[in-house]
Amino acid sequence: MNVETKLYKIGGHTVRVRLESPWTFKVLTEQQLTLVERLKRGEDIGVESVPADRQEQLSVNEALMGKEAMTRAIWDTLDETERSEYRHALDFLQYAPFEVPEGEPLFTFTVHAEAPSWLEETRPQWKMVTAVDEFPPFYYGYQFEGKTIYDYMLTREVRAGYFMMNEDYTEGEYYPCPRIGGKSTLFQVNTSIMIQYTFATAGLSTLLLHASVTRYQGRGNLFFGVSGTGKSTHSRLWHEFVPESDLMNDDNPVIRFEDGQCLVYGTPWSGKTLCYRNVVAPVNALVRLEQFPENRIERLHSLQAYASIIAAVSTIRWNHDTMSLLIPTIERLAMNIPCFQLKCRPDEEAVQVCKNAIIQ
Repeated sequence: MNVETKLYKIGGHTVRVRLESPWTFKVLTEQQLTLVERLKRGEDIGVESVPADRQEQLSVNEALMGKEAMTRAIWDTLDETERSEYRHALDFLQYAPFEVPEGEPLFTFTVHAEAPSWLEETRPQWKMVTAVDEFPPFYYGYQFEGKTIYDYMLTREVRAGYFMMNEDYTEGEYYPCPRIGGKSTLFQVNTSIMIQYTFATAGLSTLLLHASVTRYQGRGNLFFGVSGTGKSTHSRLWHEFVPESDLMNDDNPVIRFEDGQCLVYGTPWSGKTLCYRNVVAPVNALVRLEQFPENRIERLHSLQAYASIIAAVSTIRWNHDTMSLLIPTIERLAMNIPCFQLKCRPDEEAVQVCKNAIIQ
């Protein structure tokens, strides 16, 4: 069986991804290869955040990244072999700026051709530990004989695949279901790699934070809050009214303590915003956003900061062992990095109120 392998360095940690045939890495165009080289250097190529009221920015960003949609006219010209190759080509463009030629991987993630028979056979013995099933796609987590298994459902009736990790999270395996194409598979693969990254790095002074990161004067400012509070909107307003600022990541940056310094990294995971810059900066401040009829900001004391940050950490709260490894990093962040609460409107004044408070 043919296997393709690539290495990526994300947040200072090397990750190995393996694709078993028929799955392959989609070949990048010349335009995309040029973009990837710029993103590897951390350059800003003009991708902007995509707030809920700016969905038109999504197509603009896709054009900047050289994304080309498959059309019916093109599809009709393909033979069955070409169609199969297209279905199984996973678009890892977002990971390409983080690709490295060598390195010792912290963990390996493999996309297999098919699931082993024992998965279904042992299913009645699995212990459910978590479920996210309010809106599709649905996720169900289980534990079985030291393994952690996720069951991904596109709908109540259609399964996308299974993701399984071993006990120390060094091996992750994804098994797509038959007739599930590359687009759906890639969505679950991204989720799975993020989950495995969270588990594998939990004890390494590293965490993923659900936040939008804007850099100003060489330092990163992280805007976070409950879903829908306007993280992407606030970042966009900074870029509009503070010309020297730029977007590092719009959804899931990595925060890591190294040599006594707190750093924030761009990652392949940036939500709707296709911001995949291989960039790193010292953390300047954390800002928890809350919608409000007027603009006001206050600095939070350490306990308030801790409560705010832990709610935004991208982690698996049902796993107490993983949480216990993350707690020291969260405490260190709350005690050493200024954390603010910004109650605000989505306007220029909110940016100036925030900037005046957090930039010293």
